[in-house]
Amino acid sequence: MWNLRSISCLLLLCCSAAFVSAQRSDNATSKWLTLSGDAPKVIARGGFSGLMPDSSFNAYALASAISVADWVAWCDVQLTKDGVGICLSDIRLDNSSDVDVLFKNKQNTYLVNGVPQKGWFSVDYNFKDLALVTLKQGVYSRSPRFDGTPQQILTVQEVATQVKPPGLWLNIQHDSFYSQHNLSMRSFVVSLSRSVIINYISSPEVNFLRSIARRFNPRVTKFVFRFLGEDDTEPSTNQTYGSLLKNLTFVKTFASGILVPKHYIWPVDNSLYLQPHTSVVLDAHKEGLEIFAADFANDVPSAYNYSYDPVAEYLSYIDNGDFSVDGVLSDFPLTPSSSVDCFSHLGKNDKPQVKLQIITSEGASGDYPGCTDLAYTKAASDGADVLDCPVQMTKDGIPFCLGSINLIDKTTAAQSPFSNITTTVPELKITNGILTINLTWTEIQSLKPAISNPWSVFRLFRNPKARNDGNFMSLADFLTFAKNATSVSGVMISIENAAYLAKQGLGVTGAVLDALNKSGYNNQTAKKVLIQSTDSSVLEEFKKSSYELVYGVGDDIRDIESSTILEIKTFAKSVIITKKSVFPSEDAFIIAQTNVVQKLQSSNLTVYVQLFDNEFVSQAWDFFSDSSLELNNYAVGAGIDGVITEYPATAARYRRNRCLGFKDLPPYMSPVQPGSLLGLMAPQFLPPAEAPNPVLTESDVVEPPLPPVAKINPSNDNGSAIAPTPPNGQSSVVASILMSSVAILLATVMVV
Repeated sequence: MWNLRSISCLLLLCCSAAFVSAQRSDNATSKWLTLSGDAPKVIARGGFSGLMPDSSFNAYALASAISVADWVAWCDVQLTKDGVGICLSDIRLDNSSDVDVLFKNKQNTYLVNGVPQKGWFSVDYNFKDLALVTLKQGVYSRSPRFDGTPQQILTVQEVATQVKPPGLWLNIQHDSFYSQHNLSMRSFVVSLSRSVIINYISSPEVNFLRSIARRFNPRVTKFVFRFLGEDDTEPSTNQTYGSLLKNLTFVKTFASGILVPKHYIWPVDNSLYLQPHTSVVLDAHKEGLEIFAADFANDVPSAYNYSYDPVAEYLSYIDNGDFSVDGVLSDFPLTPSSSVDCFSHLGKNDKPQVKLQIITSEGASGDYPGCTDLAYTKAASDGADVLDCPVQMTKDGIPFCLGSINLIDKTTAAQSPFSNITTTVPELKITNGILTINLTWTEIQSLKPAISNPWSVFRLFRNPKARNDGNFMSLADFLTFAKNATSVSGVMISIENAAYLAKQGLGVTGAVLDALNKSGYNNQTAKKVLIQSTDSSVLEEFKKSSYELVYGVGDDIRDIESSTILEIKTFAKSVIITKKSVFPSEDAFIIAQTNVVQKLQSSNLTVYVQLFDNEFVSQAWDFFSDSSLELNNYAVGAGIDGVITEYPATAARYRRNRCLGFKDLPPYMSPVQPGSLLGLMAPQFLPPAEAPNPVLTESDVVEPPLPPVAKINPSNDNGSAIAPTPPNGQSSVVASILMSSVAILLATVMVV
């Protein structure tokens, strides 16, 4: 078995090498609206169970390493046949261990709260029988790669003496069940208290809390009544928890606090949108009861109002201006730690604590359809520095903003009257697409935008209520909007497919220059202008301008040759690289950090990195499903100059957080060490090695000059949409059955 001291030391390396003890800052900018006026408690459910097996030593040690100093370790207490108290998340052992493998024929069925449950139960084993049982990840959507490390079931005593958490919370969920098996949870807890300080004891059973009340000093141990579902029945009183919630005066007779599911405070409707908050927090405080909120997990979709940002959710419970819960129960204690200490009581006008340029990707496209007036308006309001416009061209030569030349990707074209006209263009790797150059600007405006859902395969969708909201913007309108947005410092115009468009008689570079000139951007300094492309020949067209030229490296790279950097400097001042070009990963685990950023910056090239999303599946496991922690690793850990993001609000709040101004960064705001999590895996559980990313060479960035814009005879179709026949492609009219299938597929994605 692994040495526990060695494991603890390795876990500390998950934070910065210069690890500092978790210390809560002197956050006196506003009195907390908790019952005591103190900061809310961070309660780690089974340790850091969002990553490690629940209630394992690794989970508790990781929670200790990266939480606030006064964090509280949560233990769900189960009793063995010989009366030993163990920490395990579920009354059925097989949900989080390999007991079913070791004891194949010892499955049983018992009544638990009147409901028959089948599985392996602790009451069937003496503690020594469980010595070889290994804990494992019990949530299948989480990585199982830490399961190969032998992690024994821990007794409550071991958690208290080996982990030594500053606070210990025992949750007694099934006292009645154990009583039926001649086991006394009351006797166990009272006996344990003689050698271990227990800070909190919670239970959903009134009689259990009443039975032990006189055996504990209320100044040392707090009793917390745990509420289950509103319609569930509490066995002692035979009342529903919903009815007991209306009688907090009664609860105050045997408890000093209550623990409620988070939806008791912020209800969510069937469409996953927040409803107005209830009065339960204020009601509890009025009765002198502390109130704790449960069920927080970064990797479980929450209300769409939070835009997949876990910090935003925590802040709605602890820093909303009306109330603050007294603590939160979380599988990911790092995030509430940073929410309490770094992000609470911040104002939108607070000074940034780190130099980090925030560039949008199609505006706030995580909340609204990209490149629409709504997406740009929200991005400006959210604190974006630079608004981007990926320029596309219409059939009648109007440049406008859209994230793809294929209208099917970003609009409702597949469900429109134009759905029977498609073009296959091998040069652009498009099969059966409806290109923007197929339609006039008027025709495009007749379509509706469609919100992007890049993580729909994981059933993570964006703001369904606004999935087709907003209006398309011409480049001219976009430039005018950005010019009038006082909070915005610049624009980034992205140009792709210029060579192809030139062959179709459309000069996109000329159209962009013309729009910039007409909008007055060529003779002003108030707004910065960035011209971005993955095609160096496009940037060559703008070398005589005063604009900042940005070269986009579309592929993941592991290194860049010196000669390549010198070549890039001949046509660009800045570079955009991918996230994996900074922190390469295997099976979503970071394996190293490249020196690409340092090489580029040492040559006086500004480095931007893309693409940052809030959805937890877009991040490496090392970032603990926390978009703010991911940003921190690139900003502080890698020292990049800016981010390209679909969620500018998250990035803007991140750079204002007060912890970045501390002399010593707390562990929950310290960069993780690349590869540190790999050291916690058994060799046979390591992710399979992947082919290394390529090195960017000079030949990769050198492109032939753009061809001259072809002279195309104007059509005589009176503006009707007819797909052009490109030199390297073929036009086609798709059978109605094919387009119907596409339409059905897209409609399904949008609706779900």
